[in-house]
Amino acid sequence: MHSRFWAITGSIFLNTVIVSPFSAQIPALPIPLPNLTQQADTSETQVVTASIRLDGRRLFQIAAPRASLQQRVDDIQQRLQLISQNYIQSDSDALQIDIRTENNLPVIYVNDQLLLTVTDLDAQVQQEEDPFSVAQRLAQSLEQNLRRAKQERQPESLQRQGAIASGVFLGVVITSWGIRRWYWRLKQQPVTFATPQTTNPVTTQLTRQRHRNIEEVRRRLFQLTQSLVWGGGTLVILGLFPFTRIVQAWIFTALTIPFTLVIVGIGTYVVIRLSYILIDQFTAAFANNALLTSEDALRLQLRVSTISGVTKSIATLSGVIIGIVVALTALGVNVAPILAGAGLLGVAISLASQNLIKDAINGFLIIVEDQYALGDVIEVGTVGGLVENLNLRITQLRDAEGRLITIPNSEIKIVANLSSRWSRADLNIPVAYHADVDQALKLINQIGVEMTQDIRWMEHIIETPQVLGVENFGDRGLVIRVWIKTQPLKQWDVAREYRRRLKITFDKEGIPIPFPQQTIWLQDSQVQSIVDNNKKNNG
Repeated sequence: MHSRFWAITGSIFLNTVIVSPFSAQIPALPIPLPNLTQQADTSETQVVTASIRLDGRRLFQIAAPRASLQQRVDDIQQRLQLISQNYIQSDSDALQIDIRTENNLPVIYVNDQLLLTVTDLDAQVQQEEDPFSVAQRLAQSLEQNLRRAKQERQPESLQRQGAIASGVFLGVVITSWGIRRWYWRLKQQPVTFATPQTTNPVTTQLTRQRHRNIEEVRRRLFQLTQSLVWGGGTLVILGLFPFTRIVQAWIFTALTIPFTLVIVGIGTYVVIRLSYILIDQFTAAFANNALLTSEDALRLQLRVSTISGVTKSIATLSGVIIGIVVALTALGVNVAPILAGAGLLGVAISLASQNLIKDAINGFLIIVEDQYALGDVIEVGTVGGLVENLNLRITQLRDAEGRLITIPNSEIKIVANLSSRWSRADLNIPVAYHADVDQALKLINQIGVEMTQDIRWMEHIIETPQVLGVENFGDRGLVIRVWIKTQPLKQWDVAREYRRRLKITFDKEGIPIPFPQQTIWLQDSQVQSIVDNNKKNNG
């Protein structure tokens, strides 16, 4: 009894306080009727259609010129509202629907109250030629729906619908709790991939990115599922009662476009995130290719971040464009003219922005040909530094002074890569002329061998340093040249350590390192002239 009482009380409250004033303010939305006129879409004489509703249910459609349709809809809705209220509030179930002829057109009366006149345009909407046959069908539909509306307001019906609404709400709560519980358990389970175990930092970074992308996809899908469960349950409950069904109809009418856009947006976002996962999976597997040599593998690890970043940018742009096209299609927009216009606009933009196209083409070639990648040290013209950012348009370098240098890719003609696959420390070591050159060569070679056997440096040095011999007779002494082949970007560290050890060894063995000096030779007459001048000045 308590549930019945609260169901009836709540329904009456909603109808009297909220729904009745609210429903009277909801305008019917006109829908363009195709093939009935050759006028332009913006013409006031274009024929459009709208729906007549009772308790949120669509009864039938009417048609009229755009300029007069809204007024006709409002008039019919007000008459129908008055007729339905009088019939529902009456104690009698008697319902009389008459079809009368006025001006050669059928006019429908309900309990001697005028409802509407069926016009020729209405017959065209119903795809029939005779307005009277349309009126007969509308009369039958009116009778069924009015009797149904009165029946739905009876206490027994409200109690039954209230019980169904309680069951729906309980089902929504249980379903939401189950989804949340499943999502929580899913978060506790680590994500595993069928990839070989590796300590490669680049592969580790890609694996972490995949984990983050998967978690993001899961979270968005969980939010979408929860929204659909609660939103769908709310709409079902609203549709159970005649007092709230108008709210359901208004939600369907007002939120169709936003809901479609949200669904397409979330779907596009999830697809883009899934593409990120596939890109990271592919690049990680490619970086761990066992068929590659050690040098190629190291080089590829430097390229992985560049390839992954640029590919993700392309995937994001493509996903956004496809999502926009899908959204427009879902909203009923003919995208063919838009795509054609976009093509023409693209041609115009391409002609106006040729430098951007050159940048993109050159950037693509830089990546494909592996001219350089993120983490490389390069020199372009008079500038050089570490590559911090690389995309299809620009390359950004960080030089030794910490300045960020941005270079358009189209301006990169000749580039020197100082860290591609391997690097080299090129050392010119000065030795005094009076030093034992053979002993110096021996010590220089010995220091290189010791460094290749040192645990701290053996991983950085690829080959035993090459002592090329005496390179030049300099103004300070002999110049001995040494090449040390190192891992990429390790040449400066190795060179500094090599010089440190060389200085210590030379000092220990007594091999002098020359400093700038100059010897002046004077003839005897010049010396005597200088002496005489000094005596004269001192005398």
